[in-house]
Amino acid sequence: MAKQATLKRRGVLAAAGTLPMLRTARADPPSVTFGMISPLSGPWAREGELQRGGAEMAIDDLNAAGGIKALGGARVRLIQFDAGDTAEKAKDAAQRMISQHPNICGGFGVWLSTFTLAVTEVTERAKIPWFTQSYSDLITSRGFHYIFQSSPTAVDQAEKALPTILDLAQRTTGKRLKRVAIISDNTASSVSFLKPIRAHVLTDLGLTAVVDEVFTPPLADATTLIQRVRSARPDFLLALPSNVPDDKIILDKLAEFGMGGGKLPVVGSGGHWATPELVANAGRGVVQGLMIITAGGAGKGLGDIERRYTARTKEPWTLQEPIMAYGHIKLLALAVERAGSTDRGEVVAQIRGFDLRDGPALLFPGRHVQYDQAGRRVDAKLMIVQWQDGRIVTTYPPEMAQAAAVWPKA
Repeated sequence: MAKQATLKRRGVLAAAGTLPMLRTARADPPSVTFGMISPLSGPWAREGELQRGGAEMAIDDLNAAGGIKALGGARVRLIQFDAGDTAEKAKDAAQRMISQHPNICGGFGVWLSTFTLAVTEVTERAKIPWFTQSYSDLITSRGFHYIFQSSPTAVDQAEKALPTILDLAQRTTGKRLKRVAIISDNTASSVSFLKPIRAHVLTDLGLTAVVDEVFTPPLADATTLIQRVRSARPDFLLALPSNVPDDKIILDKLAEFGMGGGKLPVVGSGGHWATPELVANAGRGVVQGLMIITAGGAGKGLGDIERRYTARTKEPWTLQEPIMAYGHIKLLALAVERAGSTDRGEVVAQIRGFDLRDGPALLFPGRHVQYDQAGRRVDAKLMIVQWQDGRIVTTYPPEMAQAAAVWPKA
């Protein structure tokens, strides 16, 4: 009877919500949520996968080091959304992210500038601090307060890269290049890159564009484009597609027309030109000497992170996508740590106060992280990498160079 009475009493207490705990419940550890929106399907999926690899490694490193100490060791978690293959899908991904994870305190993405422009319309309204490696100048020309662009803008890259490359060619060959062929897609980054080139850079450098062709990705066939290049007999080709499949189509067609493997020097822009499957699919001889304008990647002083990343992912080298994704997660964590809060306003205030020359800053060319009023990284330097003997090596800037640049020869 006593036992029955005790059980009855517990039932009454439970109904009243006052049942004493029979054992101490272990509370779930607190967490800090960061978001990633990147193309994980479609023609730009490879770049999104590379970003994810760098971001996940940063998350694991942060948690292994004790999480966010200012928040009692709060663990960091990464939520991932697929930007897909259109700006509309990328924008939808941002809206889903916000509705499903209202406590998100910052994020990064989305690689392709056209997608970044769409996504940041949404993240800005939600006041989410957002980092991007995308290049288009339009991204930080809209008066937004919560967007931070860590790459040199496309205009900045265009104005700095071609003089560097022409000087290299002259030192190597003793001749000044005069004629360039341009093949570009019509994504936002390519459009921004070419605007100053057409407006003044060509004239400033004494260059003539003997071919200037624009296509809408994905590229179905490059025959007509490369026929025009061969007929025009340029000194080099400036190739500005935005994804690996289009890169390969152009390289294959150059080889077919007898201009591959450095017979016509090629300069590309963006980390997609440096992915290992490009050499696997196009061939080592076809990519030899190809120079790539990029915003980050492995280099002198980054040996530890490169070794750990390649061991973890089995990738043969480290490109701008994983390095900058890793850096952006570290920057978000530092801002939360300094704020002692996940409040977005307090986090963004910390980012705007950055003037870093160590820690995460060492991951970026120029080794300085500070953002101006528009959200552009101050003193952002471009990087030039090159295919040499079947591998990607950094050749510029000098303080990060792993090898000397070589101007391709027929």
